[in-house]
Formats: sequence, C-alpha cells, structure tokens
Amino acid sequence: MDEPLRRTPLYASHVALGARMVPFGGWEMPVQYSGIMEEHRAVRARAGLFDVSHMGEVDLAGPGAGPLVQRLVTNDLSRRAAGQALYTPMCTPDGGIIDDLLVYRLGDERLMLVLNAANTAEDLAWIRGHAHGDVQISDRSAETALLALQGPRAQAILERLTPAPVGTIRYYWFREGVEVAGRRALVSRTGYTGEDGFEIYLDGRHAVHVWDAILEAGKPAGILPAGLGARDTLRLEAGLLLHGNDMDKSTTPLEVGLGWTVKLDKGDFVGAQALERQKREGLPRRLVGFVLRERAIARHGFPIREDGATIGVVTSGSFGPTVGNSIGLGFVPPEHAEPGRRIAVEVRGRAVGGTVARLPFYKRDAEAG
Repeated sequence: MDEPLRRTPLYASHVALGARMVPFGGWEMPVQYSGIMEEHRAVRARAGLFDVSHMGEVDLAGPGAGPLVQRLVTNDLSRRAAGQALYTPMCTPDGGIIDDLLVYRLGDERLMLVLNAANTAEDLAWIRGHAHGDVQISDRSAETALLALQGPRAQAILERLTPAPVGTIRYYWFREGVEVAGRRALVSRTGYTGEDGFEIYLDGRHAVHVWDAILEAGKPAGILPAGLGARDTLRLEAGLLLHGNDMDKSTTPLEVGLGWTVKLDKGDFVGAQALERQKREGLPRRLVGFVLRERAIARHGFPIREDGATIGVVTSGSFGPTVGNSIGLGFVPPEHAEPGRRIAVEVRGRAVGGTVARLPFYKRDAEAG
C-alpha cells in the first residue's frame, strides 16, 4: 500500500490561499496559487514566497563531520569557512549522482546538509553507511520548515521583519540566530530561481507565523505566494538542474555541466576514480539547453532528433515566461552540443524545430554580494 502523502506545517495556509495541491516527492505541495505565469513574473519583477519545507535537513556534529562529507561529495568543503554554503553533487563509486545538495558550514565541527525531498531517506542511509569515527548524524527534516523569499525586492521585504543587517549577507553565505518576525531562523542568501533572495530555515512550529508576516510585509512590494510550477519554470530559465529529471544515478556531474563542482585535486572521494577516467576518456553525452521555434512544450523523455535520426532525449521542458520561448534541457552526443546547432524535438509524433542554446537562458543583471 502506498504511504500517505506528507504535509508541511503550511498545508492549511496553502489551501486557504486557494492553492492547487499536487503530489511531489512523497509530499502534498502547492503547484500554483493565482497561476504559474503570474507567480513566475512576480518573482522576476518583484518577489515571491515559496514553501519548500519538504526538503530534507540533516545536522552533522563532531570531529568526523567534515571528513565524512568531504569524502562523500565531489566539491571541496575545505574551501568554505564557517558561515558559507557549498553546492555539490554526491556520487556513487561509478560517478552517478545520488543527489545534489547544499552543505552549510555552521562551525569547525558542525554542518547542515539540505537534501532533495524525494531523496532524503536514501541519502541519509548512504551517509550513515559511510560514517565512521566521531560524528553524530541527526535528521531534522520533520521539525524544520524552509521558506524561500525570492526576487529583486526580497531584501527590502526581509529588512522590514528583522533588526539584522541581512543586506550584508553575501551570495552563498548565511547567518544563524536571525530574528525574522520575532522568531529565530537561519537566513541564507541562496535560492533556486535565478533571482536574488533568501532561504529561511526555522522551527516548523513558527512556519505559519513567519509565512503570514512575510506576505503581509511584502504586500506593498507586490509579493505573491508561489508554487512548485513557477519554481520549475524559474529554475529552468536560470539553467538550474532538477535531480530526477536532468540528473540521477545514471548521469555524472561532468555529463550534466557540473564539472565546476568536481574537485579532483582535493583528495580521494567516492566516485573520484570514475570521474577522473571519464574526464580523461571523454564524455559519451552532454546536457544542453535548447529553444524551440514554436510554442510546443518539450516534455521529459521526448526524443531529440537531427536529420530524422534520434540523437538524444529531453530531460526538462517548459515555456519560459521571461525569455518568451519554449525552452528545455536534454542529452545529446558531444559532437551535437555546440550552441546554434539545429535540432528537432518530437512532440506528440511531430518534429518541432529548434536550436541548441547557451545556458542559462536567463541571467539577472547583477549577482548579489
């Protein structure tokens, strides 16, 4: 029998706001409120607030915490100071991506890992299976809420709710113990939209209070609650990947364009030998962006063709409201991956023409910090 869908502490708030709820990664989550296009444009132009409390949070403590994570991830944790976050894949010995995650360095012997919702249980088992020595692993997912305040007006809205100088938090840095609407939170300058913004980690018992306070404080700025539908179109325009769609255990970081997160010079880690070999021998395929010349939507699994022959497969696709085109990501052989190359995607039995495009499709004018 299927397990019942889990709900975040904000479920009743979403229903009250008229959200359409859908299953996602074992959770019942809001896919949209007023509409995906409207929510997308609000985040690009003003601000949007997302409930992403379905994500997993795992605390690691003790002298063995850093060495354990350094051995499990491809990126180099030793290059991050306390107060910094690190984006990294975590791979199998074959180099396949188990998950992509954020590592927050809370201190010399304290880390927080943020895991994709659908992968949290499997990730946790993998991490515990590799834990040797002095490290305590605590799954904090059930009691932790996560709100993502995103958009060019995010900072101004957050400043109305906290005495802390959140404007001084740099991109991919964070601060613990920040009071937001009178509740303590970890505030991180991160996000999954391609816009400036903050992710706010707090006790789930305070989620409704802080959610309501942010929406109220953001009214003059035109904030909207935003669902997973807009989160997907925003991340796709920004060229950000979704685990389970664009990458999984059958794909490596090098194939999906995350070579910048693979630090082969940092010392041994799980998957290092396989990735070193692939780097030396060459990639069998590459993840690319593409733009279609029609409004047709390329869906996950649709064939990518060139001159009538199937050369690859779509991993993500949608209409991009900001860029004004139908866009997508997909795998093709390296010799077919150069920007400008003409391809076609088979949409419901019909070949829709397009071109390989440089990623990201959208980039905001200035990086925060």
